Amino acid sequence: MQCCNRGFRALAGAILVLGMSATVPAQTASPERVEEVAKRGAEVMPFDLKQTQHVFTKTETGGVQQVVARDSAIAEQIELIRQHLTKISQEFARGDFSDPARIHGENMPGLAELRSAPPGKLRVAYRELPNGAEIAYSSDDPALIAAVHRWFDAQLAEHGPDAMPGHPHGTMHPMHKN
Repeated sequence: MQCCNRGFRALAGAILVLGMSATVPAQTASPERVEEVAKRGAEVMPFDLKQTQHVFTKTETGGVQQVVARDSAIAEQIELIRQHLTKISQEFARGDFSDPARIHGENMPGLAELRSAPPGKLRVAYRELPNGAEIAYSSDDPALIAAVHRWFDAQLAEHGPDAMPGHPHGTMHPMHKN
């Protein structure tokens, strides 16, 4: 009986570790890397990173990336967010992820898989928010969903205090369920 208990404990431990890994927040990159990414980001993104917040929410089918103005009274930042997210959502829908590559590098986790997704396998949907905009990414392909999650983790790590995780993995807004 002791043999079976050890096996059960090992299985339970493995399940616990796997479950925890999905909820552990991304590690923050070194201060030098965060500064480098902020500098590159300022060259690619037209809005002020210090006046905005990136929110990355993993979902069961992919994820939702929001960029919102920290002060909703600053209409200029909201307009710049919307212009940029409109542009990149159209590029992402075509498989063009050159802007994130310019900011984070060609070896960014998840990027190669997103770039090589066959047309229609990764759905990209833009939506305006009162204080910014969001892009929802969804797929039925588990490998693409995992790539979106790795891509989000990399952005969370490298944007430092200008990015934060959204609500817990596994929960999602009904409007984003595809």
